[in-house]
Amino acid sequence: MIRDEVKETVKLKNMVEHFGLKVLNKGWDYETALLGIKDVNRPGLQFVGFYDYFDTRRLQVIGMAETKMLEQMTPSQRTKSFDTFFSYDIPALVISRDLDCFPECMEMAQKHQRTLLETSDTTVVFTSKVIDYLNHELASTITRHGVLLDVNGEGVLIVGDSGIGKSETAIELVKRGHRLVADDAVEIRRVSDQLIGKAPELIRHYIELRGIGVIDLQQLFGMGAVKLETQIDLVVEMERWDEDKFYDRLGLDEKKMNILGVELPMVTIPVQPGRNLAVIVEVAAMNNRHKRYGFNSALKFTQEIEAHNREHAQ
Repeated sequence: MIRDEVKETVKLKNMVEHFGLKVLNKGWDYETALLGIKDVNRPGLQFVGFYDYFDTRRLQVIGMAETKMLEQMTPSQRTKSFDTFFSYDIPALVISRDLDCFPECMEMAQKHQRTLLETSDTTVVFTSKVIDYLNHELASTITRHGVLLDVNGEGVLIVGDSGIGKSETAIELVKRGHRLVADDAVEIRRVSDQLIGKAPELIRHYIELRGIGVIDLQQLFGMGAVKLETQIDLVVEMERWDEDKFYDRLGLDEKKMNILGVELPMVTIPVQPGRNLAVIVEVAAMNNRHKRYGFNSALKFTQEIEAHNREHAQ
């Protein structure tokens, strides 16, 4: 199952609750307003009349610099400035540092029914936290069929045909002390250059085993057996053993899988009776970590063989 990439949005009300912002005035759209831009705007230029490049979809934030500038204006100038500013369909204006709200600001916010908020954080701290929050919440998201686990700190996404043994391998890995993140459906979102995976809320902590049915892994094995989300570091593709196919025996072929524009290392594990898939996945995860830290066993082995051959050829 692959769900197409979707455009995420965040409700303004949810962001207000997340950061514990004080609501000075509720706009007409406070309950329904959506944030869909991963950035904020400090409207100093707008207060002096420059609207040629003004993205009204961004959250607006003012701090000490804008306040000092507004203090230099007369009350009538501030009224005109805020009247023009709030005439635009902005999601909200946030006043930082618990600074006093200008009477003209409140008056025009009420006139145009715009949301007015307040935070005790400094402007830099608040904007940094909001941008980080929006980057996470608005990240591009897809859903992939597979199983996601945390194996020794490595996020391992196991993919393959239905019924090939992904869930059974996951159970064995959990019994070996690793943690399940998602079974069957994995929600993947890109945050910066990283991929973060989690389970859809409805099936979180559940796993399906053919012949047994759906089980609650958290109830059976405890909280230590599950994890809410993890960064994805490696893709393990399971496929049925093909006698006519050549499988890399050294590990020099470095395959990649592209998910949301991020290239992930991928290994293919041929499945046949007698192979301990859980142990193989466990070793693949540890080997991937070694490679990331600069140690490549296959490359080192090849170099040693070449050096040995050169030495005996002399």
